[in-house]
Amino acid sequence: MLNKIFLMGRLARDPELRRTQSGTPVVSFRLAVDRDFKDKATGERSTDWIDVVAWRQTAEFVSRYFTKGRMAVVEGRLQMRDWTDKEGNKRTSAEVVADNVYFGDSKRDGDGGGYSSGYGQGGYAPAGGGYGAAPSAPSGFGGSDRETDQFAELSDDDGDLPF
Repeated sequence: MLNKIFLMGRLARDPELRRTQSGTPVVSFRLAVDRDFKDKATGERSTDWIDVVAWRQTAEFVSRYFTKGRMAVVEGRLQMRDWTDKEGNKRTSAEVVADNVYFGDSKRDGDGGGYSSGYGQGGYAPAGGGYGAAPSAPSGFGGSDRETDQFAELSDDDGDLPF
């Protein structure tokens, strides 16, 4: 069986870090994920609001480095949860349990508060706290035109592929 989800969206509000009675950190947040297609009637993209929960080191990482409006890439699994509301009605909720959360934008882009689309917007960090660098996407792959300035033409390319 396979239950694996990858989401990319912006945090709808600041993450809420709590601890269980045994002291285990848990954070919950809502991710605003734009759909890939536009509504035929309105011409606008719809947004899905997806609840995410993360535990332990991932929870601490999210609460420390993510705020409302930051772009996040979430890797995890879908989980269905049954619960009873105040009136005694049985309810079911779907949420994503995050295994890893990565930066989907650079710190500079995230602080601006404005929306800039595309995965290749800058660095990211795995939930373990290690830092890496995501390559910028060339124009036409969701990146902006200013990113193409980062690419240089290869002068010694002999056209031979390495495989």
